[in-house]
Amino acid sequence: MSNPVFFTPAGTLDQLVPGATFVLEGAEARHAVTVKRLAVGEPVDIADGAGKRITGTVTAVAPQELTVECGEVVTEPRPDVRLVLVQALAKGDRDELAAETATELGIDAVVPWQAERSIVRWKPERAAKAHAKWQSVVTAAAKQARRAWIPEVRAAVDGNGLQAAVAAADLAVILHEDAVRPLRQVLEAWHQQAGDSGVAREVLLIVGPEGGISPREVTRLCDAGAVTALLGHHVLRSSTAGPAATVLASDILGRW
Repeated sequence: MSNPVFFTPAGTLDQLVPGATFVLEGAEARHAVTVKRLAVGEPVDIADGAGKRITGTVTAVAPQELTVECGEVVTEPRPDVRLVLVQALAKGDRDELAAETATELGIDAVVPWQAERSIVRWKPERAAKAHAKWQSVVTAAAKQARRAWIPEVRAAVDGNGLQAAVAAADLAVILHEDAVRPLRQVLEAWHQQAGDSGVAREVLLIVGPEGGISPREVTRLCDAGAVTALLGHHVLRSSTAGPAATVLASDILGRW
């Protein structure tokens, strides 16, 4: 069974070497001690959310602290091809569910999208709170999946913002039920053409809201460089399409 993982701010593990002692503090330490009830002698992983992880053994516990002796320090590189889920805001927390599940499956970043047909709206006065909630959901999912990287929840975008993101991406794919080419075919063709250059590249996986992406949005995004792709023979919920595409893309692009 894999060790439980707890997060510490980026940079706090940079100077650690095997044999050194690290003290985890704050909410993560309280969770480790009072909820997980970790005890002296038990194995644990501490990650900084930016790829660095230590594996160690608990040497002391206190209500606000967990002391760990470092046994191994590992830096996990980011994949050369990074997957970004552009998730349209959806009702019933289905958008958050999509971000959560995609994080468990390996997504590298999430972009909340205010689509034309989104029922949910992030009004200016609640946007910061909503964004923080998404980041909290993603962080918890990364911990559940024992990840060393916490996906970034980027700033929410509207149609214009998404057009700009599409134009800057190496590949942007709109998951659309009226598409002709299967997602597998689109990704395989792009991967073959791009080759293994060793240069970091980003693939956007764009998922619409409950009512689907409007024809006008599809046209504008395709004009900016996006392509449409079909994900299977059935129409998936907004909460399901992104995670399903993450699995397929991770396999085809050699991330798994």
